[in-house]
Amino acid sequence: MIALGCDHGGYNLISAIKKYLDENNIEYKDFGTYSTESVDYPIYAYKVATAVASGEYEYGVLCCGTGIGISIAANKVKGIRAAVVSNEFGAEMTRRHNHANILCMGGRVTSEEDAVKFTDIFLNTPEEGGRHDKRLAMLEQIENGTFSE
Repeated sequence: MIALGCDHGGYNLISAIKKYLDENNIEYKDFGTYSTESVDYPIYAYKVATAVASGEYEYGVLCCGTGIGISIAANKVKGIRAAVVSNEFGAEMTRRHNHANILCMGGRVTSEEDAVKFTDIFLNTPEEGGRHDKRLAMLEQIENGTFSE
């Protein structure tokens, strides 16, 4: 199941993504916001990130005006690898190489059509192991304060 969240700047993208998920019978929970009225993005980043980090949801999609602020907030939650993408290659590689578990996009910089396309790629790209596993282990060490070269 997919966890969705946005602030007012990403509301249009989440609405388009929900339509895509509905059309493809992909289950999701929308953690809000539910309008274009101004809200604080960390609230929704936290809701989605904690839901994904707990294992209750496999992936998350977060949208704000640029995708940047909401990704920074989500990445503060242990176990989250949230990535802002702006093209198809980024949507693929963030899953394939970085095993990202939250996709972030910006409603002021990404079209609804592209957001749906990036979401589809993100959800359907398998993780690649090998040399990437070592790097992901290093990220976990950084997160846990145990990293050393």
